[in-house]
Amino acid sequence: MRILFVHPNYRSGGAEIAGTWPPAWVAYLTGHLRQSGFEDIHFIDAMADNLTDADLAQRMQALAPDVVGVTAITPSIYRAEDVLKIARDIVPNAVRVMGGVHATFMYKQVLTEAPWVDVIVRGEGEEICTELMLAIEDGRFPAERHKISGLAFTDGDTIVATQAASTVKDLSKIKPDWSVLEWSKYKYIPLGTRVAIPNLARGCPFTCSFCSQWKFWRDYRVRDPKDVVDEIEDLVDTHGVGFFILADEEPTINKKKFVAFCQELIDRGLPKRVKWGINTRVTDIYRDRDLLKFYRKAGLVHVSLGTEAAAQMKLDQFNKETKVEENKTAIRLLREADILVEAQFIVGLDNETPETLEETYRMAWDWQPDLANWSMYTPWPFTTLFQELKDQVEIYDFSKYNFVTPIMKPAAMERGELLDGVMNNYRRFYSKKALFHYPWRGTGFRRRYLLGCLYAFLKAGFQRTFYDLGKAGYWGPQTKKSVDFHFDETRQIAEAQMADWEASADKAAKAAERRAALRAQGKERAVERNQAFKMPNGAEIKACGGGDQQMEDV
Repeated sequence: MRILFVHPNYRSGGAEIAGTWPPAWVAYLTGHLRQSGFEDIHFIDAMADNLTDADLAQRMQALAPDVVGVTAITPSIYRAEDVLKIARDIVPNAVRVMGGVHATFMYKQVLTEAPWVDVIVRGEGEEICTELMLAIEDGRFPAERHKISGLAFTDGDTIVATQAASTVKDLSKIKPDWSVLEWSKYKYIPLGTRVAIPNLARGCPFTCSFCSQWKFWRDYRVRDPKDVVDEIEDLVDTHGVGFFILADEEPTINKKKFVAFCQELIDRGLPKRVKWGINTRVTDIYRDRDLLKFYRKAGLVHVSLGTEAAAQMKLDQFNKETKVEENKTAIRLLREADILVEAQFIVGLDNETPETLEETYRMAWDWQPDLANWSMYTPWPFTTLFQELKDQVEIYDFSKYNFVTPIMKPAAMERGELLDGVMNNYRRFYSKKALFHYPWRGTGFRRRYLLGCLYAFLKAGFQRTFYDLGKAGYWGPQTKKSVDFHFDETRQIAEAQMADWEASADKAAKAAERRAALRAQGKERAVERNQAFKMPNGAEIKACGGGDQQMEDV
C-alpha cells in the first residue's frame, strides 16, 4: 500500500522568516508506520517547495497513492483541506486523511466545510494512524471504522466521533524516521545550517486558558533523555543538522530530566557540533539560575522567554503570575550565562492603545533582550479563552489566525493602526540593535548569531514577507489607514461545531469546579515542598498557568 503525506503550502511571514522548518510530524508518523511494516511511504513538502496546486496535483498523480494524509494547525487548515480536495479530483480512489490540532478539536467544522475529507485522526497520531492504515490495507476501512478509537468521519448525514484513543504510554516506541525528509531544504538562516525540531516531552501539566498543548497531548510525559539524544546524534551524524529547537512548550518543567538531557549531550561531545534553543518561562530561569552556565555548556544558545506582555494588567489576564521586574531579571541572568534571549510580547488585547504599545517598546529596550517579538493576540478557536471571548470575535477566517494578523480589534484602535504601532516597535528596536549592539558586543559566536538574525529580518522585510506586509499593503505609517488584511468574511462557524462548543462549555464549567477542589488540596501538600525555594525578590513561585506547584523531580 502506498502512503503519501503532504505538508500544506501555507505562509504568513511569522516564524518562517528565520528559516525553512522541517515538518517533524511526518517523521514521527513515518517512523511508527515503518515499525508496523509499511515501507512505501512518500512525502511532499508543498510549503518548503512552494508548490502551486497544479504542481502538487501533477506530483500526486505521478505517485498514485492509496492514502493521502495531511496535517493542519489552525491557520493552515484551508490549505490542508485544499490538498485533500486535489486528492479527491486526481486520485479519487485514495483514502483522504487529516490530522493535527485544529482538526482534532474542530472536526465538526472541518467535516462540514470540507465533506471530501474521508476521516480525521483526533489527537496524538502515531498509534491511531497506524491502526487506521492497517485497516485500510486489510480492506476493513470504511466498514470497520467505527471500531477504531480516535477517529471522526461522516456517516450519511451524521458526523461521528469514535471513542478517544489512549495517549502513547510507552514513549520508547517513538522512533521518528527523519530520512523521509530532504534535509537540504531545511536551513536555519541565522546560523546558515540545517535545523531540526525534535521532541523531549509531550503535553503540559498546566492548563493555561490560551494554550492547546495540554488539551491535545492530554497526559504530560517525558521521553528518556538518552533516547532523545540518540535521535539528535543521528540528526547530526546522518543528516548534517547543526541547530535544533526542542518542540516542547516548556522543556524545563521537569528539571531532573532536562538536566539529564543536557548531561547526555555533554557526555557525547555534541555541543561542539550542534547548538540548540528552547522556549521556557521566567520562573524556570529563576529556579535554574545556578545551572544556566551548565545549560550553555550543553549547547543551549537561544532561549525564547514567554514574558508575554509588559503591562502587568495583561499578564494577569493570561494568568501567568509573573511580575514585570522578574522578566527583566530573568533576561539579565540569561545574558550573563552567554545565552541569547528572545522576549515574546503579546499585543492587541481589547485594552491596547498607542500608549500601551509604546510601553511595550520601552520595556523591551529597558530589559535589553537580544531579540524581541511582538505577536498579535490570537485565541485558538478550541481554547477556553476563545469561549470566553467569542462575543468579541468578528473574524472567523482561520487562515488569518497566525499571530501576525490582528484578529481581535482593540476598542481604541483600528487594526491598521495596531499593525503600524507594532512595526514601529520593530523598526526602533532593531535599528538600535543593529547600530549599537550586534556588531560590537559579545563573543564571535554571539555576534555571528545576532547578525544572522538581523539578516533574516532584513531579508524578510526587503521581500515584503515579514508579517505578510506585502499582502496587506503596508508600506509605512502613511498606509496604516488603507491596510487591507483580506479577511474572508464568508467564513462562519458551522452549526454542528457551535452546538459542540456549547456542550463543551457546560463540561468545562463542571471540570473547572473539580480542578478548583484539586488545587485546594494541592496547595496544602505543596506548602512544605515549596518552602525551600523562593524567588530572589521574595515573590511566591508560580508555574505555567498560575499554579503554585512545580513538577517534582521524577
